[in-house]
Amino acid sequence: MNHKLYMQRCVDLAQKGGLETKSNPMVGAVLVYNDKIIGEGWHTYYGGPHAEVNAISSVKSEDQALIVFSTLYVSLEPCCVHGKTPACTSLILEKKIPKVVIGSMDPDPRMQGKGIALLREQGVEVMENVLQNECDALISRFKANLKKMPYIVLKWAVSFDQVMGQRQQRLIITGEAALWHTHKWRSECHGILIGKETARTDNPLLNTRYYPGPSPIKIVMDSQLELDPQLRLFADGQVVVVNEIKEEKHGNIHYIKVNSIHNWQEVMEILYENEIYSVLVEGGSKILKSLIAGGWWNEARILRTQTLLKNQIEASDVIMAPEISGRLVKQVDVEPGCKAIYIENKVQG
Repeated sequence: MNHKLYMQRCVDLAQKGGLETKSNPMVGAVLVYNDKIIGEGWHTYYGGPHAEVNAISSVKSEDQALIVFSTLYVSLEPCCVHGKTPACTSLILEKKIPKVVIGSMDPDPRMQGKGIALLREQGVEVMENVLQNECDALISRFKANLKKMPYIVLKWAVSFDQVMGQRQQRLIITGEAALWHTHKWRSECHGILIGKETARTDNPLLNTRYYPGPSPIKIVMDSQLELDPQLRLFADGQVVVVNEIKEEKHGNIHYIKVNSIHNWQEVMEILYENEIYSVLVEGGSKILKSLIAGGWWNEARILRTQTLLKNQIEASDVIMAPEISGRLVKQVDVEPGCKAIYIENKVQG
């Protein structure tokens, strides 16, 4: 049997869960009999049935008798504890599924191999680590959320000579295709975060108007509540203002008070408590540099162009991009002369 083929199908299905899984992992599962998929499913929403349950439930009535001769492929180790839903290991044993192929071990301390061990103790054949890298990537956000912290994605655009901005003036570095990618990335996170100066200078909308996906919750860091309420970001959608003055909700705006906006531990914990489980940080440079210096990031996505800008701007007005080091994941051409560079923090957490 082509184990990688079926596990790739699990990965593809898992991604359908997207933001709806919230702090739970994206998981996909397929049930295969005689080289034919007879059932498939994914974890569709937080608190709902797990991928294994949906896969088994999808088997047609005429194929039910084949379940006891089938192999279950699942991107994440089946759970063995009763939480919001019953344990998946119990269902696997109840249905007498003889073989389970797994992509990643569940990092949840309640699991971490216990589900695999239980299945083996009950005579189920278990194969592990099929397409492990792809399956591990599915649960990268889940790992951050297990620590009660949001998953942080840093994003900025930069010229070839490392210019990312111009003081007191909006600087457009990339084109429309890169903008499409940026808005797609926005749709994949629960929140989008900027600083006060970026809000003032760029006056952004922070939505996904160039991509058909959900707009994130807008988060702006404004310690003393100095921003003009007429800025475009306040006009619609959910807005969170992290500040040091007040805690209240007013229309679509939620003012969240912290002791210090410079205490990222406090800020991250409060964002998580408010069900913001992943955050795309789009600036400005001070916030990006602060997060990088403190290790408060999980991945970075940098749009790098071939243009040279440093000599076109007054030296005192040039804003240089932050320096960052990590594991280069991939580089993708997004438009002529512009690449998207994906970097992973080697020290996650």
